[in-house]
Amino acid sequence: MTSATPIPAPPTAPFGTLFTATMSHVVFEDGAWGEPILGPVQPFSFHPAAHVLHYGSACFEGLKAHRGLDNVVRIFRAEAHVARMRQSAEVLCLPVPPQDMLDTMIREVTRASDAEVPAEPGSLYLRPTLVGTEENVGAAAAPSVSALLYVLAGPVGDYFSGGIRPLALAIETVQPRTTPTFGVVKSGANYVMALRPTLAAKKKLGVDQVLFAPGGTVQETGAANFMLIDAGRVVTPALNDNFLHGVTRDSLLRLAVDLGFVVEERDVTVDEVIAWARRSDGEAALTGTAAVLSPVGKLVYNGESIPVGDGGIGEHSMRLRKALTDLHIAAGPDPYGWLTLP
Repeated sequence: MTSATPIPAPPTAPFGTLFTATMSHVVFEDGAWGEPILGPVQPFSFHPAAHVLHYGSACFEGLKAHRGLDNVVRIFRAEAHVARMRQSAEVLCLPVPPQDMLDTMIREVTRASDAEVPAEPGSLYLRPTLVGTEENVGAAAAPSVSALLYVLAGPVGDYFSGGIRPLALAIETVQPRTTPTFGVVKSGANYVMALRPTLAAKKKLGVDQVLFAPGGTVQETGAANFMLIDAGRVVTPALNDNFLHGVTRDSLLRLAVDLGFVVEERDVTVDEVIAWARRSDGEAALTGTAAVLSPVGKLVYNGESIPVGDGGIGEHSMRLRKALTDLHIAAGPDPYGWLTLP
C-alpha cells in the first residue's frame, strides 16, 4: 500500500462479521494434502454425511496482523498459532497440516488483504479452520480420512462493544468451561459448552462473561485467559489441559517480566480472587487474541457484586496492554522476533 492510499478506519461492525475478499483453502484426501488455492471468499459445499457435521471434527485458530506506524502490515506470532493448530489437529485425530503450508497460506491471505487492514486499534483477524469432510455417518469411532483447511480473514475493531471498559464477570464454581484434558484444544465444542451458562449469567446478572472455577479453582472465561495484576505482580493459573494455552497470555507474561513484574503461574482460588479484588490496588484482566488485555471492574459471586479495586481501568493493566499494542504496531524494537512480514 502506498502512502497515498487511504488506510481503512477500524470497523464499527460487530467483531468477526466483516471479511476480506480473499481466502485460501486446500483439501486432504487419499492420504495427502493438495496444493493450496488462493481465491475469492465463497461458500463451501458439504455432503450431509460429512464427519464434521456429526462428530465435531473441527478446530481453528485466531491470530492478527497489524498495520504498523510505518504503514507496514505484520503478522503477530504466526509461528505460535500454527504450532497450536497443529496440536489441536493431532488431539482431534484430524490430518495435521504441515507447518510450512499453513504458514504460507496465512501469509498469502494477509498479503492479498493488505489494503483492507485498518489502522490501530483495528487489525486484520485471521481464522485458519480445519474440518473433517469424510462422508460417513458410521465413523463415530474413527477419524475422518478427508479434510478441508482454509484461512479466512476480516478487518476488526474492539472485541467487546464499547471499546476498552471495565468488564463484569460472574464466577461459576460448579460447571467447568469444558471437559478435562480437552480444554487445550481450540475447537468449537469447547466454546459451545460455555455458551449456555454465559448467556444465562448475562441475562440474569448483567455481566459480560463467566469466569469458570469448578471446585473453587480458577480456569478461564468462555473465550479468554484470566490474570490478577498489581504494581509488582502478575498472577495467573498455571497451564494445564483444562483450558486454552493463550498466545496473548504467553506474550503478556514475557513482557511483564521485562517490565519488572514478578510473574506467578500457579493454582488460583476463587477466595484469592475475591480477596485480591477487595484490595484498593487490586486489578484483574482477561487476555486473548480478540480481547488483547481487557480490564475487569466487577465480580459477581454468591449474589454479591464486588468491585475489583476501584472498579475502573487499572493503571498497571494498561501499562501491560500498551507494551503489547506498541509491539503490534512496531512502535519500538521487536526483541522476541514475534512480528513477521506476509
